[in-house]
Amino acid sequence: MSNAEQITQDVIEKYQRFVNPTQVALLKIGGYDHIEHRAEGVVVTDLDGNEYLDCLGGYGIFSLGHRHPKVVEAVKRQLDLMPLASKTFLNKPLADLCARLAEIAPGDLQYAFLCNSGTEAVEGALKIARMATGRTDCIATVGAYHGKTLGSLSATGRELYRKPFAPMVPGFSHVPWNDAAAIEDAITENTAAVIVEPVQGEGGIQVPSDDYLPRVQDICRRRGVLLIADEVQTGLGRTGKMFAVEHWGVTPDIMTLAKALGGGVMPVGAFLATPDIWEKVFHENPFIHTSTFGGGELACAAALAALDVTLTEDLPRRAAENGAYFLEGLRRTQAAHPNVLQEARGLGLMLGVEFTDSDIGKLVIGTMVHRGVIAAYTLNNPKVIRFEPPLIITRAQIDQVLEVFEAGIQDALALLGDLIE
Repeated sequence: MSNAEQITQDVIEKYQRFVNPTQVALLKIGGYDHIEHRAEGVVVTDLDGNEYLDCLGGYGIFSLGHRHPKVVEAVKRQLDLMPLASKTFLNKPLADLCARLAEIAPGDLQYAFLCNSGTEAVEGALKIARMATGRTDCIATVGAYHGKTLGSLSATGRELYRKPFAPMVPGFSHVPWNDAAAIEDAITENTAAVIVEPVQGEGGIQVPSDDYLPRVQDICRRRGVLLIADEVQTGLGRTGKMFAVEHWGVTPDIMTLAKALGGGVMPVGAFLATPDIWEKVFHENPFIHTSTFGGGELACAAALAALDVTLTEDLPRRAAENGAYFLEGLRRTQAAHPNVLQEARGLGLMLGVEFTDSDIGKLVIGTMVHRGVIAAYTLNNPKVIRFEPPLIITRAQIDQVLEVFEAGIQDALALLGDLIE
């Protein structure tokens, strides 16, 4: 047994004894029972030296790729000064980051609160929506994914994840996705907010009709309800715009960010809101909502560098152009295999292919990793394989992914034979 094999076996045993035995079993079935060791750009290398094109991108974390040199440099520089905030003095990186977010955010979003993750950002957004309106209820959509802490889980739109932890936070209701009339019908005098992903990620890469979000915004304005845009996965260039709501000219009252905000180096989350909301929440008690680690200097330095790279390298444009190229290739593959592929869809480099059967999709994921491409299905719609590579991916790399995807489907067809005819 080689040294790498010994280390891998040790890690597997520790997962089984101390981490999550079911998880490691699933990883083994899917062909992911290797130790990730190094990463650079679009490529992840395991302990055995095998290289993989990362077409999952950490579910949207690695928009800049792995270890972008400008982000790594900024973090190293800040590490030699002060990694975490003392929580007593003023914090320059935090101030600079909040100002930068206000500069690029849509509409009147001006103030930001820094936290550590997307689910924390959603929790904060839900809290301030309640406090600013004096109401308690929230409308979310079926298939939505907003996180797995208790408040954000209450908004998440799949019973599989909510039911084991019931009862949920009261006041949440779910209406069909892409149905603005259903949102209006669900609003009551107790409704504080509507929370919606501009493009559903875990719901299966669902792109709304062009009138959906503008109508939702109009309904919220007319009915005095706050609109929360969850841009944790869609934000910062992923869909071909800096923020996905910009595709439809929508300006939310509250917006959540995370994933790509840390530049693929640090965990960073944020929620932003308008001055009117901020005044209602923080005027009397500036410590009504706090975070021990949120807004630390190291995280803010990473986020500032990430925003700079996203803008200077024009990553939203690259996502739009290469995403259209990628989607065209996926649609050709779908047209060639209509018996197993229902649809290819998406926006920018947030793409999904829906299979006729989720088990076929899982089989294709496994065959793809053996050929050096990382992909995964969406949590709330396992029939959909997602492709969310770093926004720096090249067309040559996209072609390689398309070739591996086609080969993976051929492998699945050969294995299943008459079962999928």
